Amino acid sequence: MPESATKARRVAVIADSDTRWKWGALTASRLSPEDVGVHLDGYLLRGRATPTARQLREVGVQADSLREVTAAEFLRAMTEEPCDVLVLALVGGGVQAMLHGLARAWAGRTDRPVVVTGYVGVVYEKLADGLLLRHGADLVLANSRQDAERFRAVYEGVGADASSVTEVALPFLGGEPHPGIPDGTGPRTVVFAAQPSVPETRTDRAYLLDRLVRHARLHPGREVLLKLRSRPGEHTTHIEEVPYQKLVRRADPPANLHLVYGHMGEVLDRTDLLVTVSSTAALESLHRRIPTALLTDLGVREALGNHHFVGSGCLASWDQLDDGHLPVPDPEWSARQGIAADGGYARSYDAARARIAELLARPGGRPPIGPYYTPVTAPGYLPRVLARHHLAPDGTPLPGAPAAGPGPGPVRRAVRSAARGAYRHGVQRVAPVIRRMGEL
Repeated sequence: MPESATKARRVAVIADSDTRWKWGALTASRLSPEDVGVHLDGYLLRGRATPTARQLREVGVQADSLREVTAAEFLRAMTEEPCDVLVLALVGGGVQAMLHGLARAWAGRTDRPVVVTGYVGVVYEKLADGLLLRHGADLVLANSRQDAERFRAVYEGVGADASSVTEVALPFLGGEPHPGIPDGTGPRTVVFAAQPSVPETRTDRAYLLDRLVRHARLHPGREVLLKLRSRPGEHTTHIEEVPYQKLVRRADPPANLHLVYGHMGEVLDRTDLLVTVSSTAALESLHRRIPTALLTDLGVREALGNHHFVGSGCLASWDQLDDGHLPVPDPEWSARQGIAADGGYARSYDAARARIAELLARPGGRPPIGPYYTPVTAPGYLPRVLARHHLAPDGTPLPGAPAAGPGPGPVRRAVRSAARGAYRHGVQRVAPVIRRMGEL
């Protein structure tokens, strides 16, 4: 048997969407030393954004086991199926619910797993709310030096322990650096990385699509790609009420404009200019030294998230891009964002690995999980957060909560699939119509 197999570290990841599964699974692979194998157990928290089989394949990480669970089913699994490290790749409220549920389930245990959580990408809104909902994990991963400083400031500002904050980098950065665009030529392939909920309105999304179409017509020798996160009927972390697939059918796009799906890294392999509003894809692109533009057409606003890129040197409008402008990133800004374009990325998880090793080897085991939010510090907030996941304020499943048991049979799977389809139809088609009628 290979040495790595005998040393395999058992890591569990629970995720509630395709993007968080991608972050959680790739983070799990980077948290273990190179000479230690990883046995990955995956759990998908049942909900509106549970990843489809296609979305899971796109991530490119093969779990040793993978199953869909409710919160109660997951908590029971964590008492019956041992692991060394647990990665909570969930929205903030989900992390808080699991922390309280696990604190109850592991009460009295000193050999509990090391619990890790963090963020999928750029943190540009709800900083304090999201961070305090994640407090209680052994490691709260920060994807950059700037985030680590902000995270510690929030925890220390409310009197919470900030030692869990650990600086890393986004786990999916990588790929070959861009060779550069020869002088006197322009980009051969321009990619617009769309986002499900930014911008939100039909008017703004139609505007961006119109500018992409105009750019393709203005530069017929370029391949212009509209990179979409999900296919019709699929959900990602955020609800997409106005899919670009619907808008593009009315836009009469030229022959050099194409819709593409799939792994972002593979799309970046052929990209010479990445354009987006505020997608994390911009960080992937900058890491590979690809010219990257954060659009200012709709303003530089917190609601869009592009305010995060103030100082980057990458803010630009479609008019500027149409005229041939290629943004040049500020190296100091890039370094503070965890973009290691000139090396150093390989060692970005060293501190997290060392912290986990120290916790696993600590004499006497790990201390109990201690979130900042408790029935004493947040009596009007915490019960609501836990109730969304069918947990009582003490972390126990509420009466009537789905209990652990065998996986769903074919009839239950069919009913669940139909229910999800109805929900998505309501979100994407019925709800926007009702809102427009209400504005009349």
